[in-house]
Amino acid sequence: QVQLVKSGGDLVQPGGSLRLSCAASGCTVRSYVMGWFRQAPGKEREFVATISRSGSSRYYTDSVKGRFTSSRDNAKNTVYLQMDTLKPEDTALYSCAISTGTAANTMPVHFGSWGQGTQVTVSS
Repeated sequence: QVQLVKSGGDLVQPGGSLRLSCAASGCTVRSYVMGWFRQAPGKEREFVATISRSGSSRYYTDSVKGRFTSSRDNAKNTVYLQMDTLKPEDTALYSCAISTGTAANTMPVHFGSWGQGTQVTVSS
């Protein structure tokens, strides 16, 4: 069974930074595309970022381009989402998931093994 343990969520002021981590057990992350998604209250889950197996290809939703960076450490079986210049509209429950497809397939339907998520709140 694949488990994805997320950490790093917190309350942060606008303009601040956070780094989310997603450590996998029960699978080898190097075999999967990894994705980050978020869901705000009353809204559907949306794509944030994906990273290819090697880390050479990364995709971001337009609203986070230039502010968020996804990375992976396959030796640690962990992926990361560095979030800078956070805005109140980034407030959401963030989740990571795995995919056997390609990093360009950013829709949630392509991903599985969702965890509970970690809350990120951007507020002054």
